[in-house]
Amino acid sequence: MTEVKKLTRSNTNKMIAGVCGGLGEFLAIDPTIVRLVFAFGFVASFGTALLAYLVLAIVIPPAEMV
Repeated sequence: MTEVKKLTRSNTNKMIAGVCGGLGEFLAIDPTIVRLVFAFGFVASFGTALLAYLVLAIVIPPAEMV
């Protein structure tokens, strides 16, 4: 049976809220790349990426502690 991946905020690989760490784990890429994309989006779009980050931090549930 295949395991279903769930998007959650990371508890282990986080700097602020764990959004970028969770997205990196979900997409199987380095979370640093996700952080750079958010940083570039923040500079390029005058803060729209910050709003997106805040919305994701509220919407994405935290990972369950094991």
